Amino acid sequence: MSDSPTFYIFHGDDDISLENALNKMRDSMGADGDFNTSEFEGSETTVPDVLGAVKSMPFLADKRLVIVKGLISHITRKGAGETGKKASERLLEDLPNLPAHARLVLVERDTLSDKNKILRTTEKMGNGYISKFEKPKNLTTWIIKRAKSEYDVEIVPQAAQAIADVVNDDMRRADSELYKLVCYVDGDHPINEQDVATLTPYVPEANVFDMVDALAQGNGNTALRLIHQALHDNPRDPGFGLFSLIVRQFRLILMVREHLNSGGGSQNPTIAKALGVHPFVAGKVSQQSRAFNTEQLDSILKRLQKYDQDMKTGRIDPRLALDLLVTSLTRN
Repeated sequence: MSDSPTFYIFHGDDDISLENALNKMRDSMGADGDFNTSEFEGSETTVPDVLGAVKSMPFLADKRLVIVKGLISHITRKGAGETGKKASERLLEDLPNLPAHARLVLVERDTLSDKNKILRTTEKMGNGYISKFEKPKNLTTWIIKRAKSEYDVEIVPQAAQAIADVVNDDMRRADSELYKLVCYVDGDHPINEQDVATLTPYVPEANVFDMVDALAQGNGNTALRLIHQALHDNPRDPGFGLFSLIVRQFRLILMVREHLNSGGGSQNPTIAKALGVHPFVAGKVSQQSRAFNTEQLDSILKRLQKYDQDMKTGRIDPRLALDLLVTSLTRN
């Protein structure tokens, strides 16, 4: 029997590193991997179907790879009831006895709790491999390291910080901006602040999350400072662009609030799918939705609609509308 693990648990919010690990698993299957690789969504399949797939004998190969996304969080979520309990028990019963050819990868895009029953139990199994992928605490440092390790280029710290400021902890977006800059400089010189300014103009939405956080906390001074800074850094926007981003954010928050109130799943991937947004955005919006109830959000959106009409008809300046919005929603 092979000493290689027969099941893997990859979990965490470092989406890029996790995806790289998955790609290595796919690549390890070789040229005929397509014949022996299956992928499932955990919310749309069953544990018996997953186990049946991974236990099937591989076709002209020595391994069968099955990747399942979100299964653990789905069957251990609150509200999973007796169905979730039986699915968890079946999975834990079969995992230690998977055949040597099995390569079952259970993927979770969020970090599982240390109290998660499946995680705690599988940690003691000798045939498993568990890896946690967590976002770096310092995105600027991560950008500098990735520029060197992935693209073999240098980036000055100030330029890396500028990218981090714009993308607001969205690692995929940070990597996308970095790749554009790598192609732009083409090895001619280390990436600097001027390169970032040329290719990555300031995007006000980088601060919208923080603005809404400040509004939710009743911190008018912080909200006004962030709004004025965003308008200062993007002089081409008289306020309409920033206003539309704030409207979009509150609409997303209302959608999440209604999704949760109707019994929808609270996991970031579930919310992201329901709203059609990136899991990072889903996480932030979900967190912000806790500060408001549906009635408050309806009232805020009606106020925003009125300001929008007043701006479009010339009754009010966009910047004044933003100031009035903050004043009406905060205490100081």
